[in-house]
Amino acid sequence: MSAEGVIVVHAVKHSHVEVNGVRLHIAEQGEGPLVLLLHGFPESWYSWRHQFAPLAEAGYRVVAPDQRGYARSERPSAVDAYTLPHLVGDVVGLIRELGAEQAVVVGHDWGAPVAWITAMLRPDLVSAVAGLSVPPRLPAGLVPVELSRRRYGDGFYQHYFQQPGVADAEMARDLPTTFRRTLYGASGDNPSQPAPWIVPDGQTLLDSLPEPKELPHWLTEEDIAAFAADYAPHGEHAFTGPLNWYRNIDRNQELLSAFQGLGITVPALYVGGDRDLVSAMYGVDKLVASLPSIAPKLFRSVILPGCGHWTQQERPTEVNAELLAFLDHLRP
Repeated sequence: MSAEGVIVVHAVKHSHVEVNGVRLHIAEQGEGPLVLLLHGFPESWYSWRHQFAPLAEAGYRVVAPDQRGYARSERPSAVDAYTLPHLVGDVVGLIRELGAEQAVVVGHDWGAPVAWITAMLRPDLVSAVAGLSVPPRLPAGLVPVELSRRRYGDGFYQHYFQQPGVADAEMARDLPTTFRRTLYGASGDNPSQPAPWIVPDGQTLLDSLPEPKELPHWLTEEDIAAFAADYAPHGEHAFTGPLNWYRNIDRNQELLSAFQGLGITVPALYVGGDRDLVSAMYGVDKLVASLPSIAPKLFRSVILPGCGHWTQQERPTEVNAELLAFLDHLRP
C-alpha cells in the first residue's frame, strides 16, 4: 500500500515451490489474505487470468498453482500419485509454504472437488470455500466410473479416459486444436444442448467436439496459444498427469470412505452455468438443491444464464462480482 493509502498491484509473478516432494508452478499477484485459485481439466493457472487483478486490487494475495501433473508443474510418473488425498495434501502444503495460516480456496471443474474436500477435511486451514461448475459430492468428489459407464455408456469421457495412453495421445497430437475444440465445445456458445460428454464408438476424443467457425468473444487465439505453450514442453505425455486424476476416481472412493457423512462447515459459495454440461449429468440438480444442508454456512448459490462450463473465463465480470461479494462477507 502506498503512502497515500492506495493499493499498488504489480504484475502477475511466476515462481515454483516444492510441496510434498512435487515442484509446483504458481502465479501470484497482490498482498493480503491468501486466496488460492485451483483450475480444472485440461487447463492451467491461465484459466484465472481475469481474476488476478480484481482480487488483488481488493486487497488479497491471489495465488493460482498449476496443480500436480498440469502444465508447468511436476508430473509424478505413478498413476496413484494423483489421488484426492495427494491433491488435498498439495493445497495444505501450499498454504504453509506461502506462509499463511489460512486461505480462502476457490476451485473450478476438477479444482472444485479439491477445494470442497480440502474444506471438508481441513476447516482449520480453509477459512472459506467456493466451487465453480462442480457442486460438492462428498466425500470422494465424483461418481464411481462403473456407475457412470452404466448410465452413459462406454463412450462417457470419464470411462474413455481410463484407457492408458489413448486420450493422452489424442490430446497431445495438436495442442491448439485440443484447446480450441475443448474450450468451445463445453462452452455456452456451442449451440448444441448441454449434455454429458460422450465419445461415439469409432471416433476419437476430439472428433466428438465441434470445430468452431469462429471463436467466442471470451476466447482469443492468444489464449489458446498460452494454454498450448504451457503444455508443449511435455510432448506426447502432456496430458498424462491430468488424465491420471480421472484414473483415481475409484481409488478416491476407497481412500475417503472413512469420511462419509462429513459436510462443509466453513462459509461457502457455488457458481454454475445453466448451459454447463455438468448441469446435465445425473443427480447434479439434486446436489445443487441440497447445498444448504451440505454446507450450512452457504453464502449464495448462483446459476449464470447462458454460461457453459468455463465459468470464470466465460463470465469473468459476474464471477468476479460474486467472489468479491463473498470475500467482503467474510471480513470481520
